[in-house]
Amino acid sequence: MAETERKPRKPRTASSNGAVGAPRRQYTVRRRSLADTDGAAVQPSASKARPAARDALDFSQYRGWRMFLNPLWCYHGFFACVLALTLFGLVMVFSSSSVSMVAAGAAPWTQFISQMGFAVLGFLLMAAAAMMPLRVYTMHHLMYIIYGVSLVLQGITLTPLGIEVYGNRGWIPIGPVTLQPAEILKLMLCIVLPLSLRRVHAKHLESRTAKPRLRDYMLPLGMLALAVGLVILGKDLGTCMILVFIGLIAFWTSDFPKRWLGVAGVIAVVFVALFVLTSSNRMSRILATYQGCEDGAQTVCYQSMHARYAIASGGLLGVGIGNSREKWNYLPAAHNDFIYAIICEELGFVGGLLVLLLFVVLGWCMIVVAMRTPNKFASSVLLCLTIWIVGQALINIAVVLGILPVMGLPMPFVSAGGTSLIMCLTAAGVCLSVMRSQPQIRAERTKA
Repeated sequence: MAETERKPRKPRTASSNGAVGAPRRQYTVRRRSLADTDGAAVQPSASKARPAARDALDFSQYRGWRMFLNPLWCYHGFFACVLALTLFGLVMVFSSSSVSMVAAGAAPWTQFISQMGFAVLGFLLMAAAAMMPLRVYTMHHLMYIIYGVSLVLQGITLTPLGIEVYGNRGWIPIGPVTLQPAEILKLMLCIVLPLSLRRVHAKHLESRTAKPRLRDYMLPLGMLALAVGLVILGKDLGTCMILVFIGLIAFWTSDFPKRWLGVAGVIAVVFVALFVLTSSNRMSRILATYQGCEDGAQTVCYQSMHARYAIASGGLLGVGIGNSREKWNYLPAAHNDFIYAIICEELGFVGGLLVLLLFVVLGWCMIVVAMRTPNKFASSVLLCLTIWIVGQALINIAVVLGILPVMGLPMPFVSAGGTSLIMCLTAAGVCLSVMRSQPQIRAERTKA
């Protein structure tokens, strides 16, 4: 009788839970990357990405008044406001500076031609900044180098190479033009502070440190202190306030403990108060603003009084473009810091309100996109740029109206000034680049 042939048995293996006979499972451990700490989700597969893209392109929820919450609408609205303010500013610079140019022995369009050249350069830089992907602004070595260069330039203003204008030492003459490095500092602080705070947050996630330590924030605190300190040495209180506001927003939107932020705010207020009290010029401006100007027009009140004369002369609809009386060398800096007074005189209450609404819409668009962006770095940069551009515009308007003392801050996109206009337009390009990190804006642009 033939023997039956037996099949060899498979060797038993232990499973992951200790059972015998089940095959061993293979596990892969995924290390969390720094990109995930920014609020960016892990990229889904192609089959799951298509429904997400369709959801991002669903704008049916933004109907009626909710259209103002549409990120795509805000993206285009932001660019429209920047373009409108810049073109309107060119017209008003020509109108407000023509008389002073003739009085100086130049052609009436000299300042306008100069401002037009700055605007062209600014738009080119805006286009270049807008075309850069978000990852360029997260290259900390590159951003820190540019920030360091801006600090060096600001330091040069304190040397004999710098010049003093209206008591503030913050300009460097370069041939026929002057450079104001503080404007570059504003833009760079809006980028390097969120960038350095982002790296602190990433280190906390990697080390799993629950309790924040002050030494972890020494780099961003040091960068802010250096910028503010150099500007204070140049006696520019207005720019110092803007830099402090940028710093407060950057730390507020990070994981910086709020109780520490409150202490830092109190310290900043104390230093600003000491800075004001130790200057007789600034004290006289504050007293003139809030105690009245009974001692005559040829005092520190002269500029503020003529600004009010211009606003009062404008009435509801204004005296017409080019028909201002105060620009006939009565109102100092009519085409710079006090251009809003000429706007109200020539275009009236309606024109002044229109400019204010443009800045409000500009700020609204930036805040809406920032609040709907999952990337914390992008959101923080947008909010810092908002407090710079819109906050400075509101302070400028408040100074012209006599609500705040004279600080020497120009109106963004509108006032004459090459460095200010170029850096504001460059900042607008950074905003457009950062806004594209918002999912709905990115999906719509990819579709187009």
